[in-house]
Amino acid sequence: MDLLKKVRRYIVRSSIQLKILNVAFFLTVPFVFFSGMASAQTEVMAWGNITGIRVKGQLMEFESSLCVVEKDWKSYNVSAKERQRPTYKRDGLKQIVTTNIDGIGFTQTVEEKEEGSALVSVVATSAKDTILEGVFFCFKLPATYYSEGLVHFSAGSAKSEINLSELGQKDIQVSAKGFKLNGMKRALEVDFNEKTKIVVKRDAESNALIYVELLGSKIKNGQKSAKTLMIKTSGGIDKTPVEIVLDTKNPGRKFAGLGGNFRLQNPTTDPQVIDYCLANLRVDFGRVEMPWSFWHPDENKNPIDEANAGNLNPRVDAAMKMAQRLAAIGMPVIVSDWSAPAWAIQGNPMDAYRFRSQGIYGYPLKKDKTEKIYQSICDYLVYLKDNYGVEAWAFSFNESDLGIDVRHTGEEHAEFIKGLGKHIASRGLATKLLLGDNSDATTFDFILPAMNDPETHKYIAAISFHSWRGCNNETLNKWADAAKKMNVPLIVGEGSTDAAAWNYPDIFSEQTFALYEINLYTRLCAICQPLSILQWQLTADYSVLIGAGVFKTEGPLRPTQRFWNLKQLASTPENAFAIPFSCTKEEISAAAFGNIARGEYAIHIVNNGAECEATILGIPSGIREFKMYVTNGEQGMNELSPVLVNNGKITFNLSAAGFTTLINTQ
Repeated sequence: MDLLKKVRRYIVRSSIQLKILNVAFFLTVPFVFFSGMASAQTEVMAWGNITGIRVKGQLMEFESSLCVVEKDWKSYNVSAKERQRPTYKRDGLKQIVTTNIDGIGFTQTVEEKEEGSALVSVVATSAKDTILEGVFFCFKLPATYYSEGLVHFSAGSAKSEINLSELGQKDIQVSAKGFKLNGMKRALEVDFNEKTKIVVKRDAESNALIYVELLGSKIKNGQKSAKTLMIKTSGGIDKTPVEIVLDTKNPGRKFAGLGGNFRLQNPTTDPQVIDYCLANLRVDFGRVEMPWSFWHPDENKNPIDEANAGNLNPRVDAAMKMAQRLAAIGMPVIVSDWSAPAWAIQGNPMDAYRFRSQGIYGYPLKKDKTEKIYQSICDYLVYLKDNYGVEAWAFSFNESDLGIDVRHTGEEHAEFIKGLGKHIASRGLATKLLLGDNSDATTFDFILPAMNDPETHKYIAAISFHSWRGCNNETLNKWADAAKKMNVPLIVGEGSTDAAAWNYPDIFSEQTFALYEINLYTRLCAICQPLSILQWQLTADYSVLIGAGVFKTEGPLRPTQRFWNLKQLASTPENAFAIPFSCTKEEISAAAFGNIARGEYAIHIVNNGAECEATILGIPSGIREFKMYVTNGEQGMNELSPVLVNNGKITFNLSAAGFTTLINTQ
């Protein structure tokens, strides 16, 4: 960034800070202002599944689910991410999920007890007469620890114990008041409030499945069952040291810094959240909305003429002013469209929503309006430049692979890039297009037609995908390889982990959600080496702040653990390059960056397990010490004692279940 941009950024941010002094002091206050419970240890997903209980930071893994099983186990429906429409809330030490599966309503309450323990209460109620195999609370026990485990059933069972290694094709069925399971370095004990039917199975990956009956096979409308399960976990605490070795002689791709989405949706609460984030986070990339349907609703009217005549829609003006504000700080701005005017699409605008139950999203564009569409979009970009001083870095249709709300095939996407790209260039703009901007990582093949068409390449600013789903290492490597092959940057256009979380916003304040999110970001940085990860969002939608009416929360505006995670990640030196590294421990996710010319480095480490000693090797000569910051369930970017470098090595204590960042002070 040149000196003029730095000065401009300082002036703009200083003016913002003056406006929010009444809330800025929360940046220096202790964890007491976080809404998550410091003592939380049970990982409950918003859809109801428990993924384990932490003991001294070590996750004792299992996964629970709520299951409705058809007769003879022919099929079953289970609680899962984006499979139902649950609600989630926290009440002190209780996490409460309500959901519905195949006409069976569930209310599940998970209450923290002593270390390693949780009390689970499940009420299941049927809304119809039905015949099933049953309704169950299921435990999935990972084969890594339990493939040869011994299950002991409590008094009342005709069969006292079974060895899971002997579990064959035939299921085991017993009736008991609970069970104990001893595995390799793990143990699980579950007690029920009454004698209950239990079915033990094994899945294709050799994981043990223990089904605890909630409702039997012949169910009447209005029939209700209430079950309590006291769950206790224990096991070995892995405190083995971790060693990370940096390879600073082979830097990778540039990381411009943290970015943010600024799609305006909440006029009452958006402004204060945006002010706070821009004043207190270093944001280096922005993405705003083009409200196309409001820009050009009437095909027969010229939108620029209408705007110049004073008829600019307020939503368009607000979106353009948002772009202007971000550009004034010095960041590149991506303009993305979520909708289209009725004249430009096949069908009715409501088609974007009315067929979603059938798996059909969005609407295609009219092919006979192609040139008019190019002109309309380009008119918007020209007006944005001429009247707001913003030349967009890139344009995209949001998630057109899925249809949110414009829907393209991969081939149509390639043709659109060529057509609009050529039109934009003819109008004298430097704006290019995003390849992809996909709904998630799993739809990689959508970008292949454009990748394989050399005529698209000159119009592509970057490859983009959204990180909601499918971010396993194999898939992420495909995206990284695509960016290298085309020699363009990679952008994570929308960053986070759960696209349905707006339905249950209490989850945003949970330690589990915060840890999963920053763990994903460090993996993305290490594997994909993106130019930027653009948080969804730095507005009141999916906000990293609470209070002042955001998500209907009370009290002053204040940061959550997610905010501090982002602030730590954003502390990476500007325009640093990804540093390759090796790591000796699977529970650790890390990312390293260095601006070699300035001698500035940042190392980000997410510890998904227990406290341990960490050693980092390969630190360049001349660096004397690192500042260390930690965010977890009790600390919000707390600065700890500096770590001294000795012969290119540092050794320090790595906090449990948290995010640690080291930045050299040179």
